[in-house]
Amino acid sequence: MQHDDYMRRCLELAERGVGKVEPNPRVGAVVVRDGRVVGEGWHERYGGPHAEVNALRKAGAKAKAATLYCSLEPCCHFGKTPPCTDLVIKSGITCVVAAARDPHFVVAGKGFSKLRKAGIKVTSGVMEEAAKRLNAGFFKFHTTGMPYVLAKWAMTLDGKIATRTGDSRWISNNESREFLHGLRDRYQAILVGSNTALRDDPRLRGARTRPVRIVLDSMARLPLNAAVVRTAREQRVIVAVTTSAPDGKVRSLQRAGVEVLRLEVMDIRVILELLAKDGLHSILAEGGGEVHASLFEAGAVDEVCVFIAPKVIGGREAKTPVEGAGLDQMAQAMALREVFIDRIGDDVVVRGRT
Repeated sequence: MQHDDYMRRCLELAERGVGKVEPNPRVGAVVVRDGRVVGEGWHERYGGPHAEVNALRKAGAKAKAATLYCSLEPCCHFGKTPPCTDLVIKSGITCVVAAARDPHFVVAGKGFSKLRKAGIKVTSGVMEEAAKRLNAGFFKFHTTGMPYVLAKWAMTLDGKIATRTGDSRWISNNESREFLHGLRDRYQAILVGSNTALRDDPRLRGARTRPVRIVLDSMARLPLNAAVVRTAREQRVIVAVTTSAPDGKVRSLQRAGVEVLRLEVMDIRVILELLAKDGLHSILAEGGGEVHASLFEAGAVDEVCVFIAPKVIGGREAKTPVEGAGLDQMAQAMALREVFIDRIGDDVVVRGRT
């Protein structure tokens, strides 16, 4: 087997940490000696042993003179666990092959340097892009201070996300909605506007996880019987309001268990920065049209996922997925790259990066 094969296995193992390790990165590790895998591991839970530690424990004495493959640079500092580099050196590993350098400033190449000083051969950059995609939120936050944002919506063939009366149940089919629940599992938080919360009254849950719910509600219009409010003590919810919101409404939401983020104005970049500092590095934005417009206008969207149903509803007053003022010229339109198109039943899914 070549480097890519072992690294691919590292990434497969790292996937097992999705929804359990955040805001830490998802990492997998494989120990190989004489062409045989003698130990595997992954970061299983936030605050628990890192992937390298779990793999080396499985390998035991067989790690001596072996090669360690890992999807991220081993850490070299004391955090919730001791430095992985110390155990790597102590285990007798002679070669480390990593996918990517850790962007966190406390590591950022220092782990590689420490291993090299100990006489261990270090190779990095193997399947680097795949490793970065797996931890897109972690990499974006530690390089820009902002969270990774995927904008998602479901629309009809004529580009509507609801009828003129606001009815949107259901545009996409059952299979697409099941896919969406799985997609939610990969994100730490789901972001919606107050109109979406009021119109659809969603619970905003994943298939296996309970992401943080974020509602942009400048005037604190959310009623106490809204699903996200009623479940605030079992699934975290943050409501962003302005200082113009009635104090009584804000206090009522807080007594219900809602965390209130109060700002002078609803500046989406400021909100995203505050959320990222709170450890929310990956956010799934599910609308509505004005929320998506504010994200696009702020240059905050990293990826788009659109479900297109073979339906036509019409209506000049029917809502569209990205509203706001819009652009003046087609030449200004944002073009997606790395576009992926698939079918889920009769629905078409288009996904791409900005």
